[in-house]
Amino acid sequence: MCLTAHTLPYRPGRAAHGPTVVGVGEVRDPATPGLLVLPSGRAVRGRGLRQALPGGPEPGYGVYLLGRAPHLPWESRWVRWPDFRLPADPADLREALTEVLHRAAAERVEVACDGGTGRTGTALACLAVLDGVPAAEAVGYVRERYRPRAVETRAQRSFVAWFDPAG
Repeated sequence: MCLTAHTLPYRPGRAAHGPTVVGVGEVRDPATPGLLVLPSGRAVRGRGLRQALPGGPEPGYGVYLLGRAPHLPWESRWVRWPDFRLPADPADLREALTEVLHRAAAERVEVACDGGTGRTGTALACLAVLDGVPAAEAVGYVRERYRPRAVETRAQRSFVAWFDPAG
C-alpha cells in the first residue's frame, strides 16, 4: 500500500516509536541523527553539510538548500536559498519537497543546507505541512522532532506559517 500525505491523521505530540520502514523491507532506526519521521510514517534526514556525513548508507536522493549548487555522488536537486533568507523561488522549493515526500516512501532521502538548522528546518517544516501538519503547528513539530532551534529567523517562521500545501 502506498502512503499518501493524508493516510495517517496528524496528531499533536505524537512521536514516532520503533523502527521506520524505508523502502521494501529496509528499516531505519528512529535514533538516526537528524531523522524526521512525518505523520505518514515517511522518514527524511535533515543535516548540515559542514558536518561529516553520518554513518550508514548514503541517501538515494537529496535536496540541498544553498547559495550555490553542490556536487554530490548521489542524485540530488539544488534549491537556490541564501543563508538566513528565504528560497529564491518558492515554487521550486515546493516542487523539490513534493519530490522528497514521494521518494521518501521508497528510498533514503535527505534535506540539507550548510548548518542544518535554519534553511533545513524551514524546508522540513514545509515538508511536514505537505504531509498533513497544519502550517501553524509545523515549526513546533520540527523543533520537537528534529532540532529545538530549527527555523531560525522570523521570516522563515512566517514563510512556514503561510506555506500552502495546495500551491
